[in-house]
Amino acid sequence: MFTSIMKTLRIGMAGLDTSHVPSFAKLLHDTSEKHHIPGARVTVAFPGGSPDFDLSINRVEGFTADLRDNHGVEIVDSLAGLRGQCDAIMLESIDGRVHLEQFQVVSEWGVPIFIDKPLAVSGSDAREIARLASERGVRATSSSALRFAGPFQAALAEGPGERVLGADIYGPMSLVEKCPGYFWYGIHSAEMLFTALGGGCREVLAVREDSHDVVIGRWGDGRLGTLRGNRGGNPGFGGTLHREKSSVAFDVSKSEKPFYASLLEEVVPFFRGEKSGVATLEETVEIICFLDAANRSVASGQWEKL
Repeated sequence: MFTSIMKTLRIGMAGLDTSHVPSFAKLLHDTSEKHHIPGARVTVAFPGGSPDFDLSINRVEGFTADLRDNHGVEIVDSLAGLRGQCDAIMLESIDGRVHLEQFQVVSEWGVPIFIDKPLAVSGSDAREIARLASERGVRATSSSALRFAGPFQAALAEGPGERVLGADIYGPMSLVEKCPGYFWYGIHSAEMLFTALGGGCREVLAVREDSHDVVIGRWGDGRLGTLRGNRGGNPGFGGTLHREKSSVAFDVSKSEKPFYASLLEEVVPFFRGEKSGVATLEETVEIICFLDAANRSVASGQWEKL
């Protein structure tokens, strides 16, 4: 993928409160790792963390120590401290509520930006991120690693030339107050749904029971896509893609290659301005609006427009 004469990209990370942080660093830095991704290194990081979110603040210290002690990453004490020290930014904060505020700062620096899932936890924040990116001419993206899972990509590749007429996706759906409703884990299933069907969803109906949720999306051309979120039973991700002549089931747990490696294989070229399979920011905004509408539908019991 990369030649020896290519400059190694310096990545700055913000928000060291997710397991993605040590996983990404190991894949980028450890050349003995089977799925090592060459061409980029995390060189500087700002710990961040949300004091009112235990799943965030209680993990910052450990992940910060891992980057500093095991990967030689310089730790700075402010988001602004990353400026001028990196060629690209990864906003890793697990708390989607802070992404817009962080993006308002880093989008002024003229470097490409990857925003880890979820892009935001409201349609309004997502649209504002996209507006700022356009206004400032900054390249930005956000993608769940599940979008690139091997078994899912293999299912997409079956039936060449046949349009996907519908998709039924399942996955875990734990609920966390600070990342409301479907934004915590629903983002993964939603990304697979939109990867299969593309954009153009018009309205959403969501139903919640104690052990699971079902979300139905109606696309403008009449196609339907569903998400089944489980809080009991099968904890894995998978689904079925429906085409004109066949339906293909897939189970993401059958993947031998780590999802994070598949994601980084797309993110590093994106940082370089090369061809990449990461989602467009416009598509990701629609996904966030889809989840926002699903949250509203649970409350209203009605179809909700994006």
